[in-house]
Amino acid sequence: MRGIRHAQRPNDPQSPGGDRPVSEAHAVSEAVVPLGQPSARERPSIEVDGVSASYRVRIDSKDVMSDVRRLFRREDSGGRIIPALQDVSFDVPKGSVLAVIGRNGAGKSTLCRVITGILPPDAGRVTVRGRLNLLSPGVGFSDALTGRENITLGGLASGLSPERLAAIADEIGEFAQLAGYLDMPMHSYSGGMRMRLASSIAVFLDPEILLIDEALTGGDAAFQQHIAEKTAQLTGEGRTIVLVTHGLSSVKQMATEALWLHQGQVAELGDPDEVVSKYMRYCRLESIGLSDV
Repeated sequence: MRGIRHAQRPNDPQSPGGDRPVSEAHAVSEAVVPLGQPSARERPSIEVDGVSASYRVRIDSKDVMSDVRRLFRREDSGGRIIPALQDVSFDVPKGSVLAVIGRNGAGKSTLCRVITGILPPDAGRVTVRGRLNLLSPGVGFSDALTGRENITLGGLASGLSPERLAAIADEIGEFAQLAGYLDMPMHSYSGGMRMRLASSIAVFLDPEILLIDEALTGGDAAFQQHIAEKTAQLTGEGRTIVLVTHGLSSVKQMATEALWLHQGQVAELGDPDEVVSKYMRYCRLESIGLSDV
């Protein structure tokens, strides 16, 4: 693929009190950086170094009895290995907003899962410095609880006190444009209401690193502006955000850097306006059967 660019970084020797990298098997967060090291402040919040990841698609037999026999014999059902990420490398500096864009199936959500440690990489490593929150559609809500109770549940999981949560619940509801619905059960919420509440909870729970996976599509222009302003406030306080989205307007409005993933590889990494422009050009060319990626 032409145009693939990887971030370069100096060697980072490990020390007993230093950052703990994500090995080939696991993601690590909340690593401790020694205060005595002058360069500690300059280290990125997230480092992704040569990461590759894949998943298996199981192919069932048309013969049910064959599948049953295979199950009891604990035989490998075969299937197909699908490469999702291939040698992906980049850094996310502290206090920045990285937008990840690309077509469906490009590996964006897989990248989020690798960074959070949900999916272990096949190769490479990820280093995360700070407490990380993942905001993704359908993650973390209980339909049996009210919106207010889900705010409390998410806040307690993030380490906030019940007193602090009681104080900010109404503020979150106002921000999400759901003030009159907080005490209604979640199963009565529309998809847009759920997304607005999820986005609002995430930005109010004081994250050090926030990963947002396709979660900013549930609001109108006014809500998008609220989120952009809150995001700017968080980054101004040194928070780091990774935004995975198809909303190119959000990328231009919120991101300090953009990453274009194409077929599991880095196609472009750099200024958001330039990356979005090249991505849109590719989409136009692909629509008429001419692609230069």
